[in-house]
Amino acid sequence: MAARIEKTVVSGVFSLDGQDFDVDNNVWLLADDDEVLVIDTPHDAEPILDAIGGRTVTAIVLTHGHNDHITAAVALREATGAPIWFHPADRMLWDVVHPDTAPDHDLAEGTRFTVAGTTLTALHTPGHSPGSTCLHAPDLATVFTGDTLFCGGPGATGRSFSDHPTIIRSIRDRLLTLHGDTVVRTGHGDDTTIAAETSHVQ
Repeated sequence: MAARIEKTVVSGVFSLDGQDFDVDNNVWLLADDDEVLVIDTPHDAEPILDAIGGRTVTAIVLTHGHNDHITAAVALREATGAPIWFHPADRMLWDVVHPDTAPDHDLAEGTRFTVAGTTLTALHTPGHSPGSTCLHAPDLATVFTGDTLFCGGPGATGRSFSDHPTIIRSIRDRLLTLHGDTVVRTGHGDDTTIAAETSHVQ
């Protein structure tokens, strides 16, 4: 059974720098009928567990440390037994949400995951946050970008621990070098392609 990409959307609140925002988050599942890798765990574990549907979870991979991407990670780990992978450069953000527990493994440039016969490779893309990481699945002509690159351009850099020149450099060096037809599957909102975003990175 070939790997397929599934998406569920979970709504909740993003909190940073003393402000709260209502947001809709994309949760991505790379899966077949038997096993699933979960990318990001926003707000509430229950809808994510519903999407998993009893399949074996091989890994929980977090693109960055903002609360709207990690709040349900520990509950999902407890429910599935799957390890959490997280870039240590965002640990200060993790510790705000989950002060009493730690991720299981460090996510780093070049970390590879294989699920349902498909390989994902981590691309460290700091800027939106220091540990922001994208996941490239060349066999599926897809990159999962978290909040680094959206339909319409780079992710936000106006808050703590973010930096605009850094995110632009990350996108140019790590993402715009991918094939133009690569589908960009984002942390919020609609899909796009690498080619479509080239003109939006200034």
